[in-house]
Amino acid sequence: MSVFKAAAIQMRTGMDPVANAQTFEAMVREAAGQGATYIQSPEMTGALVRDRARLRAILKDESEDVIAAIAGRLAEELGVTIHVGSTAIARPDGKVANRGFLFGPDGALVTTYDKIHMFDVDLDNGESWRESNTYEPGVCTIVADFPFAKLGMSVCYDLRFPQLFRAQAMAGAEVLTVPAAFTRQTGEAHWHVLLRARAIENGTWIVAAAQGGKHEDGRETYGHSMIIDPWGGIVAELEHDEPGLLLAEIDTDAVAAARRKIPNLKNAREFSVRGVGIPVAARRDAS
Repeated sequence: MSVFKAAAIQMRTGMDPVANAQTFEAMVREAAGQGATYIQSPEMTGALVRDRARLRAILKDESEDVIAAIAGRLAEELGVTIHVGSTAIARPDGKVANRGFLFGPDGALVTTYDKIHMFDVDLDNGESWRESNTYEPGVCTIVADFPFAKLGMSVCYDLRFPQLFRAQAMAGAEVLTVPAAFTRQTGEAHWHVLLRARAIENGTWIVAAAQGGKHEDGRETYGHSMIIDPWGGIVAELEHDEPGLLLAEIDTDAVAAARRKIPNLKNAREFSVRGVGIPVAARRDAS
């Protein structure tokens, strides 16, 4: 049996990376003080900046990023696994990555993950986003094998692409991670149901640390960080959009139990799709 305490840090990240790093450090220390050994922060922990020129002015590469540096130091000092949900990173090719980081309890960087799916949408009331104008999408999903669990990595909008999580589950993931900055509009509509669906259909735990509230750059995010069990039950939730800390125990034996009850991963079959046209005469008769 592998039981560990997970923490999801809910933030209201501003535009100053140094101030955000101080908030991040204080919350990581609080989570570790309450017994968490896996600590996850939300998408864009380092800075939420909608203006592209201003974002590029504060960008650092991976070796100089303040959040990555603090996360590695804290992981070693506190002896915990720290998952920086993501932060904006300057790539060597001049592009920008929306990159998550996993640091082991020795402080070493285990792996990184670049968000694959770009949030390019036009919502109601004129709300519009074009992440692909700023960020270069990743091309590889990650399953990290820790002694306490196998973790699948994602970021925010990835949640709407079930094939990503199915691939991680088929690769052995027991905990799916969804650090996010869901908009208030989409969060109110879909956050709970999508997270529960990904847990149910894959028989996995979900840990989802979120951004919440009205941010310095003007955007509004939904909050409601959650930890969900493999049967789709909400084990813990911050039922608001204020900064805060969410903790719960995760038992990976529950994954095997859920998959024994509903063995859909084993029962999955390959199939093809065949389109069938309706003859013009039949369509006329039906009308």
